[in-house]
Amino acid sequence: MRFLDRITRFLPYFPAIVSGGLLTAAFPDTGLYLAAFFALVPLWISLGSLTRRQAFLAGTAAGLTHYLTLIYWLIPTLTIYGKLHLILALACLVLLSLYLALYTGIFAFMLTQPHLPRWLTPLWGATLWVGLEFIRTHALTGFPWGILGYSQFSNALLLQTADVGGVLGISFVLVTCNGALARVWESFRQPVSPGRGMSLILPCICAVLILAAALGYGHFRLKTVDAWIAAAPKPVISVIQGNIEQDKKWDKAFKDFTVDQYRLLSLASDPSALVVWPETAVPFYYGRDAVYSMAVDEVVRQKNAHFLIGSPAADVGKEIIRYYNRAYMLNPKGLVTASYDKTHLVPFGEYVPLQDLLFFIEKLTAEAGNFSRGKHVGKSLPFGEHKTGVLICFEILFPDIARAFVANGADILTTITNDAWFGRTSAPAQHFSIAVFRAVENRRSVVRAANTGISGFIDPAGRITAATGLFETTFLSAAVPALTQSSFYSRFGDLPGLVSLIAISFGFMVKGIKKIMRRSRQ
Repeated sequence: MRFLDRITRFLPYFPAIVSGGLLTAAFPDTGLYLAAFFALVPLWISLGSLTRRQAFLAGTAAGLTHYLTLIYWLIPTLTIYGKLHLILALACLVLLSLYLALYTGIFAFMLTQPHLPRWLTPLWGATLWVGLEFIRTHALTGFPWGILGYSQFSNALLLQTADVGGVLGISFVLVTCNGALARVWESFRQPVSPGRGMSLILPCICAVLILAAALGYGHFRLKTVDAWIAAAPKPVISVIQGNIEQDKKWDKAFKDFTVDQYRLLSLASDPSALVVWPETAVPFYYGRDAVYSMAVDEVVRQKNAHFLIGSPAADVGKEIIRYYNRAYMLNPKGLVTASYDKTHLVPFGEYVPLQDLLFFIEKLTAEAGNFSRGKHVGKSLPFGEHKTGVLICFEILFPDIARAFVANGADILTTITNDAWFGRTSAPAQHFSIAVFRAVENRRSVVRAANTGISGFIDPAGRITAATGLFETTFLSAAVPALTQSSFYSRFGDLPGLVSLIAISFGFMVKGIKKIMRRSRQ
């Protein structure tokens, strides 16, 4: 009986676990993106029979299920490259997943308050969700991996609304649809009453109108963007996928092999205005290691093109040496014309935050380096008649960085990365899908060069025009549209997130005023 009692105690949380699984199913590699339109429904409908405490636990259970299955790839990354014991790697995964799950738990808890008319709950739920995603994007340096809207990277029509509301705007549409479906389910479980019809019809009408407006906007916006693409200049750009294994990447014995690999691929690629090598493609300090730097310069001169090269960099000061994750722009003569240092570093991967306090913690992936933060956010690098903004690896997750590049004149966005850490997990596909949103938000082509893949090209409408497979030694060349038009999102940023936070604050302020008024009447 005790065993049965324990099982019964956990039954109320089963719908939440189902929601967590459905959320993960909406993301690559599974790719069932339509699941995002109803993934939250089991959790949502279960909240009606739960206390506030249980609602928080249910939301946390949904989030924990989702993130444990979405970012499971942390385990091989930390055990193989971070050299952590499996138990410690599991602990890291669970702790990060718990942190992210807290947002889902808060969502479920706050969904029960303030008490609003039932027909408003889908909009209230969408507002809560987007406000919390906005906070997660910025809090504690930010970790916006798995934002719900990213699941729609292959939904061509809905995707177009990102040039107005960004990825958070798409999250709003999805959660509104979830809320409306939950309300429909709840209405059929309730006894017939005079107000039942309106409480059912209004949320459905609201969700249908919002979804129809988004899809209609996408249909007409695509025609406009395609016209811009047709008229835009199209420089030929080549991306080089060297496919250097991570355990060999920093081995001195493989320096010659690595440089030769990139030389052969670069010279074999099509005649190009720009050739792009991945993040830290050269396993040495470019400009300081004279022999290998001259070998790279010779490749550039032979190709007679601009080169964008990822390399670690060291700036020697009077008292300290600072290391940077840098991208160099070289002209066809092999001379450095500009550079950009990564400004948003991976905590515990590229640096230890609060190092004076957390002196006992080493970086989880020691091979990544101990980098300093770059000083020039949004510094675009010119090549020929064009400028590109370079988002290095983790930076592609942050829309504000891409917007800063566009504001500084970038007509093409480039992202360079080394996803070898992730192996053959779903992480490379998840990482690549995020770049699609930066393209649509800013109406800029995105060029992606990844050491082991996925490399490719994304046009300003979010279409993946070419992509490599994982762990292929190859190159891609394409004529890339260079747009200069400015989108609403590029100018104003994440308004849905800011508006949601204001609406949430206003909602709880109204609730507080009502409580005070009730007490004054007593």
